[in-house]
Amino acid sequence: MPNQTNLETNILKMSADKKIDLSTEDLHVWYGDNEAIKGVSLEFEENKITSLIGPSGCGKSTYLRSLNRMNDEIESAKVTGKIIYKGIDVNASNIDVYEMRKNIGMVFQRPNPFSKSIYDNIAFALRRHGIKDKNTLDEAVETSLKQAALWDQVKDQLNKSALALSGGQQQRLCIARAIALKPDILLLDEPASALDPISTSQVEETLLQLKEDYSIVIVTHNMQQASRISDYTAFFYVGNVIEYDETRKVFTRPKIQATEDYVSGHFG
Repeated sequence: MPNQTNLETNILKMSADKKIDLSTEDLHVWYGDNEAIKGVSLEFEENKITSLIGPSGCGKSTYLRSLNRMNDEIESAKVTGKIIYKGIDVNASNIDVYEMRKNIGMVFQRPNPFSKSIYDNIAFALRRHGIKDKNTLDEAVETSLKQAALWDQVKDQLNKSALALSGGQQQRLCIARAIALKPDILLLDEPASALDPISTSQVEETLLQLKEDYSIVIVTHNMQQASRISDYTAFFYVGNVIEYDETRKVFTRPKIQATEDYVSGHFG
């Protein structure tokens, strides 16, 4: 196991021709006296899927949640450093977090549909943002359900409770709900970990289709999932990013021994 004080790293810097949608500069996250993220600088390319991997407790979910300021909800949390979205530091104190989350959406580990109809699960957020016109809402519901590959299964039962859907369908509904606000970036925290293999495969297919329109950052414990769907992979260990590169390189010829150990199952 690597020495925590003097970690060898290999962090990809994007070339000038790549379009960066989101980046962090020297991001630290503290929970009280515990430093959970220790100065992470990463760049995320537009319309690509980036996987964050690493052992439990390594900080990958904490880092993901910081990207749209979800750690603000935790009283003891303090986040320093920059989170750059469209040239603006969205970690600054004057940022309207509610507005920012329209652009940087989040899907959580366990499907968490509202106890409402399928239609209202999606329309609810739009109404809160001032969209009242029924035709506009109808169109947004249909478009986002189609993008989340759920429309054909639910189009005749939009008034049915979302809680009656299967786990995989509920998770795709949560993806549809997140993209209804037309974000640029979609953050997903282990979106398939509570799902069976068939539902997992359907969610992966959905994400591969969505990357045409969105930049996606996903936390996953599933190595095969990361290698199947992501363009880039970042390996987190004790609050640091040890390696960040194109996924095929991370999984076939990583430059850092700790990454090699982790992806080959010999870690710890």
